[in-house]
Amino acid sequence: MADTERTRPEPAPYGTWPSPIDAALAASHDGRPEYVGTVGDEVWWTEPRPAEGGRRSLVRRRADGATEDVLPAPWNPRSRVIEYGGQPWAAAPRAEGGPLVVFVHFDDQRLYACAPDQDREPWPLTPVSGTGGGLRWVDPQFHPGRDEVWCVLEEFTGEGPTDVRRVIAAVPLDGSAAEDRCAVRELSDDRHRFVTGPRLSHDGGRAAWIAWDHPRMPWDGTQVMLAEITDGGTFTGIRPLVGGTDESVCQIEWDRDGSLLFVSDIGDWWELQRIRPDAAPGAVVPSSGLCRGRGEEFGGPLWKIGLRWFRLLDNGLVAVLHGKGSPRLGVLDPETGELVDAAGPWTAWAETLAVRGDRVVGVAASPYTGYEVVELDTATGHTRVLGPPHRDPVDPAHYPKPQERVFTGPDGRDIHAHVYAPRNPGATAPDGELPPYVVWAHGGPTGHAPLVLDLEIAYFTSRGIGVAEVNYGGSTGYGRRYRERLRGAWGVVDVEDCAAVATALADSGEADRDRLAIRGGSAGGWTTAASLTGTDVYACGSISYPILDLEGWNGEETHDFESQYLESLIGPFAEVPERYRERSPINRTDRLRVPFLLLQGLDDVICPPAQCERFLTAIEGRGIPHAYLAFEGESHGFRRASTLVRALEAELSLYAQTFGFARTDVPVLELRP
Repeated sequence: MADTERTRPEPAPYGTWPSPIDAALAASHDGRPEYVGTVGDEVWWTEPRPAEGGRRSLVRRRADGATEDVLPAPWNPRSRVIEYGGQPWAAAPRAEGGPLVVFVHFDDQRLYACAPDQDREPWPLTPVSGTGGGLRWVDPQFHPGRDEVWCVLEEFTGEGPTDVRRVIAAVPLDGSAAEDRCAVRELSDDRHRFVTGPRLSHDGGRAAWIAWDHPRMPWDGTQVMLAEITDGGTFTGIRPLVGGTDESVCQIEWDRDGSLLFVSDIGDWWELQRIRPDAAPGAVVPSSGLCRGRGEEFGGPLWKIGLRWFRLLDNGLVAVLHGKGSPRLGVLDPETGELVDAAGPWTAWAETLAVRGDRVVGVAASPYTGYEVVELDTATGHTRVLGPPHRDPVDPAHYPKPQERVFTGPDGRDIHAHVYAPRNPGATAPDGELPPYVVWAHGGPTGHAPLVLDLEIAYFTSRGIGVAEVNYGGSTGYGRRYRERLRGAWGVVDVEDCAAVATALADSGEADRDRLAIRGGSAGGWTTAASLTGTDVYACGSISYPILDLEGWNGEETHDFESQYLESLIGPFAEVPERYRERSPINRTDRLRVPFLLLQGLDDVICPPAQCERFLTAIEGRGIPHAYLAFEGESHGFRRASTLVRALEAELSLYAQTFGFARTDVPVLELRP
């Protein structure tokens, strides 16, 4: 009886609950494994290191199960092509001396080679350029039969962020191009602004890649390009194969019969299809045997170069990531259309897959486990975790129990969201008190909040603050029509959808109407700022590395990849300039009446600090309580443990001061009028 009494939850106001999940613990679990691959019998991937200045490490799991870092500090395999990067490494087994690895080093963006089983430092394969952002590389692939690695080259031609060209290039592995740009062979022409790395047919005679141009983003419209490969290793007869201005193809892979499998959203959903390049133009093989008509996504937005949602197995089956909302792993029989999902607790799989024989390797998580590298044996159906395995750093009773919900927005439209109610085994709220809630707006805005364990969310819910992640109109995972709700309506639909979820929680008695907040980063920072200057729903907000001035961000104040994104999100500037001015939070500061926290990385070239500085100038003297924290060495999205801790504790202090509860476990955030 005494034990029962000691474990009985203690009454305490929402927001004041004691929690073992502190900011340092949440920061140590930030990030996830990425870019899995197989090298002989080994599985490799990249892994975050928040405590090491935010670098990433390349990790290998040997055949005997031993796991080790391939690249010690300070090596950092991470590309900056289109700023968001992509596949930064490739490796191939060799008869002697162990595998050969090529990777992009973040600090100088050069391509390096490494023989990890030999006692030798990595050596450069590409030169440094002093023009603009220099030379950058992504999606490297060894060319069988040639002493080269083929990849995407991003080359700056001037000092401006849009003075850039991109082509497919061949880099010699003998190091002859390390100081000589002329030793790099360009394979494709630069007719397109953006390209992915080439995929080589099994007979080595053809290459295919994805290309697109401004003002389209890759989820708007892309083309699959095809080229013949000559005996000399050059491309000839380059031509479009499939895709278009209103069709998004996000991945391609060759089958052994010479056909090309690709994922297209021509039928509203990203679905797997097949085409034979020798057939008449546009002759797509009927895909009813693949995945058409399921009302699910089999692909996603190409934010990074080299993402993979499907892989072909040696036994003729196809490993696919599919679903409505968060993707799950399945194995598809392309002949019968039978689709069998992998067993296990994982509810969301990241857009990276690798295969070896009849085994599939991916990265997956669940509402109660963090992201892990997982292997599926398709012959037996068994799954196992390869690493890093999830371990509960605290009693999982402190994790929230999320609910997948569909709310009703303006005009009766559906709004998808995940609701995380406060939860703590050692605390309960006094009778009659309703919890504060924070709406989380994801970035992108063409993004998606997956249903997975996030210790940042648990940091708040275990203290008695609810969280609602909103996959507002414009999010991926629900078909093209849902995605295109945001076309011309950014700052309207996203703001309305977030507000609809917040008010619905208040109307249902799940949240305190007077203690609602909103937070987001990047495009989510825009939605947060637009919400605070356009609605009266929220008592405060936390804005991270945001867009605040559409006119300033349009063109030269951001990077090339998104420099014309507003053409679809807002409309052509030449036609609707007033829309850019009216929707920008910087022009609506007279409507801002609640406290806010502004967080910014000083090295951010996507949403530069100048936007925040102008916004702060615009509110000067208006008496709005606020704080501005700017971080040296951080860019778009924080990576360093110290930054993550400071930002999370500052956000909690903002809520404590605004919502009227005490927190003595975090520094008090100074809010200046």
